[in-house]
Amino acid sequence: MTAISKRGAGLRSVATLVCGALAAGGLAAAGVTALEPGAAAASSHREAPLISGTPQYDNTDVYAFVSPDKPDTTTIIANWIPFEEPAGGPNFFTFAEDAQYDLHIDNNGDGQGELLFRYTFRTHVKNKKTFLYNTGAVETLDDKDLNVTQTYDIELLRLKKQRLVSRTKIADDVPVAPSNVGKASMPDYAGLRKAAVHELAGGSTTFAGQADDPFFLDLRVFDLLYGGNLSEVGNDTLKGYNVNSIALQVPNHLIQESTHQPVVGIWSTTQRKNAQGHFRQVSRLGNPLVNEVVNPIEDKDTFNASGPWDDAQFLENVTHPELPGLIEAIYKIPAPAEPRNDLVDVFLKGVKDLNQPPHVTPSEMLRLNTSVKPATTPKRLGVLDGDNAGFPNGRRLTDDVIDASLQVVEGELLGAKNDLGDAVDKNDKEFEKAFPYLALPTEGSRGPLAKGASGGNDVRSQIGDALQPAGSDDTTLIAASAGAGAGGILLIGAALMWWRRMRGRAY
Repeated sequence: MTAISKRGAGLRSVATLVCGALAAGGLAAAGVTALEPGAAAASSHREAPLISGTPQYDNTDVYAFVSPDKPDTTTIIANWIPFEEPAGGPNFFTFAEDAQYDLHIDNNGDGQGELLFRYTFRTHVKNKKTFLYNTGAVETLDDKDLNVTQTYDIELLRLKKQRLVSRTKIADDVPVAPSNVGKASMPDYAGLRKAAVHELAGGSTTFAGQADDPFFLDLRVFDLLYGGNLSEVGNDTLKGYNVNSIALQVPNHLIQESTHQPVVGIWSTTQRKNAQGHFRQVSRLGNPLVNEVVNPIEDKDTFNASGPWDDAQFLENVTHPELPGLIEAIYKIPAPAEPRNDLVDVFLKGVKDLNQPPHVTPSEMLRLNTSVKPATTPKRLGVLDGDNAGFPNGRRLTDDVIDASLQVVEGELLGAKNDLGDAVDKNDKEFEKAFPYLALPTEGSRGPLAKGASGGNDVRSQIGDALQPAGSDDTTLIAASAGAGAGGILLIGAALMWWRRMRGRAY
């Protein structure tokens, strides 16, 4: 976010400028106590040159939090495929078959994963002679009218210093929730979502499928810092877009090193099979927006292919971040002196006495203290507002990471009290109260009724009647249009021509 503007309009306006860009170095004030937020985070959508061209493999966000309704478990959510337009048919959104979607757990603070949950997907097509994703109304995940379906397996890999210790398959052929085509195609999408939640042995639960993009912010900052008009803020850029989500709820004891060391580091990656048949990492995400803003263009693809244990190569991007100097030049806000060792302490290690593991190796990942109980009334600013169950102790779906990060960067914890933000304080859709917690995806068939339509499924019913050749003739087909408006007659006329062609007639 290296946009430039010549205008300034006070602290609130400056806030809207910096909100998305704060994460440039995981910017956070340092030298404070456990109330101090760690790395700023936002959403990494299309953040690097190579991955922007292959959205099926592109991580967008990672969330990790102690489950509010099951506090003895932790929920991990990782999202892929940015900016899914709900009406994006006829080929709707699927996970890649030549990819390994991985959730990594570092449970001892050494910057390396000890546990890896690997999701792999298969696509199934019932009828390849049609262009349709579904050929009728879909009522169940195994409905004959759901033409394109996916299933997945999960493997649990135990590692030591990145060497495989054991591999266990913990799920096989679990159905994926489909894309939400629309109300006519999927009249009870909530039921399909519920059916895609799968219980695993040992107290774990899994889900994979489409969801509303849970991240909320005003991303117009990329338009030369709000196009020089800082009053035009408060628009949730991601409203109406969906993502493909993987959600996994696991018992805390499964991922903790011990009850005495309950802090875990979490990140996700995508590995893609190359022409030689080998899998290579192409995307990585812990604290989002790191690769989008912290790393310069020359480092972005390298970061996506690397692991946290090699993050020393990107250290200068944190100790000498580009963004503070730009903000100082434009808005006269003094940039802190470099090197920014404060950012290293908080951004790469976790917050001391809250979610920093002992003997930590500095590395980029989302850190969560699994012993902190969920808040009864979560506060959107998390730790900054006294809610230690929220950001940066993991990341809940409702955490306003932009505002929290901005306020800390502008000196909230150093005595410069402020109420800065981007004027987007919550998601446009309500999150659910139970696993997988994500809001339902926006359906593809949205918009006002056509002129003369009364609502409901009247047009669909007319088409359905017209496409029943058995025991029908031209007279009954034409009669089906009686009383219909001009639009209905045209639709049935087209169906009639199709039916005649199927019977080999001339028309």
